[in-house]
Amino acid sequence: MTKAPGHGGQPSPQDGRLSSPAPRVRLVDVAREAGLSKTTVSAALNGTGRLSPEVRERARETARTMGYRPNATARQLRAGRARLIGYVVGELADVPWTFLESPYFARLTGATAATALGRGYAMVLLPAGSLQSEWSALPLDAVIVADPVADDRIVDDLLAARIPVFSDRSVEGRPGAHWVDVDATAAVHRALDHFLEQGARRPALVVPDSTTRFHREVFAAHHDWCAAHGLPERAVRAAEPGNGPVVRAVETALTGLPERPDALLVVAEASPPLVLDAARRHGYEVPGDLLLVCVSEDETARHTEPQVTTLSLRPDAVAEAGIEQLVAVLEHGRGETGGTLVPVRLDVRASSVRPSGRPAPPATPPQPPCTSSPPT
Repeated sequence: MTKAPGHGGQPSPQDGRLSSPAPRVRLVDVAREAGLSKTTVSAALNGTGRLSPEVRERARETARTMGYRPNATARQLRAGRARLIGYVVGELADVPWTFLESPYFARLTGATAATALGRGYAMVLLPAGSLQSEWSALPLDAVIVADPVADDRIVDDLLAARIPVFSDRSVEGRPGAHWVDVDATAAVHRALDHFLEQGARRPALVVPDSTTRFHREVFAAHHDWCAAHGLPERAVRAAEPGNGPVVRAVETALTGLPERPDALLVVAEASPPLVLDAARRHGYEVPGDLLLVCVSEDETARHTEPQVTTLSLRPDAVAEAGIEQLVAVLEHGRGETGGTLVPVRLDVRASSVRPSGRPAPPATPPQPPCTSSPPT
């Protein structure tokens, strides 16, 4: 049979058959092209051996230009691991893929994937509320469960399947589970102490109506702080995640409480410009009438007028600590369960700093002066 030119000896698509894929580039092919031994090329690609920088670079550049990829199946057989990590965000189980719309979860997810890849692991996204049938056939070495809700069964199912779980402190003490968390209590106290230092005496809190450990701790920390300072609790829960529901909760905090707040801590994630707009619509000047802090990773907070103070949960540091812990368990055999507490960061900007010499705003809005009709 005559071979069509330009198809590398493969049958032409006109014959009704698809062309076979090009043969995989082997390590010996790279060695031959680079003029090096197979052992030298292997050491160069694995970062081992005593090689000169020139030889190592020649081997790596040749492998790259030839499209060489290690045989993943052979590596799995040698190591006994697939080097795949599952990743699931538990908090948004009703809308499983919308977590990437959240600046915090987008940063956490991207940082986790990048850090894991740097250590030789690929990340597999799983939907929140995953059923066992959706992941049981995947060769997962471990699963990261970010912010599980109280009734999420995935942690129980994973541990029952002997798959290591890396999550928040809600899994503390469970065999096979490891945790990385942020200090929610310290975060709330730091923001409220900052308000107090700036003269605020009527701070209010907007928090999600969520059963994650972080948000339960936030609510408890707010309760304890108010009790310790002899101040009434002013808190509003956002019924759902997303800018719309959170902004409505902010408006309720600004207009529906017995007294006008003079400071607002928005823990429920929302766009800082939208929170500022809500305050202005209801007659507040920030920071003159209202001090504002948002728990947010949204970069727009730096570009508002005034710039918005943010409380960062440091997702990059959380990801780094989690993957470091994962590698210690999977590759170094660390058997004991344990965890890491990551401190938060308060980035103070103009929205939470009382203008110099400005008195604290009144508890009730000023009333227009009474006027009477001129006598007739």
